[in-house]
Amino acid sequence: MNIVDRAKNIIRTPKTEWLAIAGEEPDAKQIITGYVLPLALIPAVAAMLGWGFVGAAYTTSFSLGIATGLMSLGTALLGVYLAAYVVDFLAPNFDSERNLGRAIQLVAYSYTPAWIAGVLLLLPFLSWLALLAGLYGIYLMYLGLPHIMNTPEDKVVVYLVVSIVVVLVVHFVLASILRMIFFGILGVS
Repeated sequence: MNIVDRAKNIIRTPKTEWLAIAGEEPDAKQIITGYVLPLALIPAVAAMLGWGFVGAAYTTSFSLGIATGLMSLGTALLGVYLAAYVVDFLAPNFDSERNLGRAIQLVAYSYTPAWIAGVLLLLPFLSWLALLAGLYGIYLMYLGLPHIMNTPEDKVVVYLVVSIVVVLVVHFVLASILRMIFFGILGVS
């Protein structure tokens, strides 16, 4: 399935799309290069342009734009792998199937609304709306867990909550590290 159809279907008809995804053999490399990378470029480029040229509160800087865009892309790419590892590692605790490929599917497709809404980073003062799209991504993950990780219905909510908490901690640590690296290299304070 092509990227546009997959993104449209996972957002508009997630229940049926998760069934279709469950029938596919996971290919981590193809998911990362053919799906995650193109979608993760949306907020990265938008952040670069938004912070580099539009700014917020009269603050613009080409270096800030580049650093923010690189941090966004790095966090997205590494974040998918780290979140998938967390989901996969936690699976046995919730009577779910351990399968890293499936976990990558679950995480990558669940992040879709946040990446698409990342276009709002063109106007940094609207960036909070992109975060709201991430909430829909949590709902997508909730719908996908039973189909992708074979999670029993009675354990889905707890598995989701524990996964989200751990993933958020990992995400903030990763973002902080990448921020120090990219902002340091580009001399942004």
